[in-house]
Amino acid sequence: MDPQPERHCWDDVIGDDERLVATRYRPRPPGRRPALLLIDCYRKVFGDRPQPLAEAIEEFPSSCGLAGWAALPHLEGLLARARATGVPVLHTTGDAHVGVPGGGVTQRAPVPGQDDAAGLEFVESLCPRDGEIVVRKSRASAFFGTPLSTWLRELDVDTLVVAGETTSGCVRATAVDAYSSGYRVVVVEEATFDRSPLSHKMSLFDLSLKYAAVVHTDRALELFGAGPG
Repeated sequence: MDPQPERHCWDDVIGDDERLVATRYRPRPPGRRPALLLIDCYRKVFGDRPQPLAEAIEEFPSSCGLAGWAALPHLEGLLARARATGVPVLHTTGDAHVGVPGGGVTQRAPVPGQDDAAGLEFVESLCPRDGEIVVRKSRASAFFGTPLSTWLRELDVDTLVVAGETTSGCVRATAVDAYSSGYRVVVVEEATFDRSPLSHKMSLFDLSLKYAAVVHTDRALELFGAGPG
């Protein structure tokens, strides 16, 4: 008897044609030298407390609502395991500057009294430590206009484990560019999030076919090893 296929969040939104197409792609195994890349885990997408999107977006226009808070324990777990096992950790954040046209990663309606740099402080439990690289980017991909690829090669990385937000935006753009740059890419399903559930699911499905291995958190933790003990 064939084993049951692994369940994923997109199972309830794809149809027979998508399932057929998926059979024509082959798995993308990870390499042996991973790094963890946390995409844009800053306050403006979480807010300061869990709220449904319709409420959170009034106070924090870039908020992903409850989706970010659901992903937070998975992000914390990945970060803790990477640190414990000596896996390189990198973080991205926006490189917005007041008065610089086009400085933001995306162009949203301005909020009175705020600038593009507001809310770019990291969520406390995911703050970078000394020795962890912070990539400041002005576009969706962490590779565009940054030294990220150079840093990864200096770290002798062959696999990039990607988590953070948004799945359909900066996560997807970074994963595609990582693949295009010759890295093996792993995207962690429960540790990525989006303000649109449909965009989240379909972006992960598409990435899983073409550019990345989309795995559950427990599998990603295994890639980092067991750690000291």
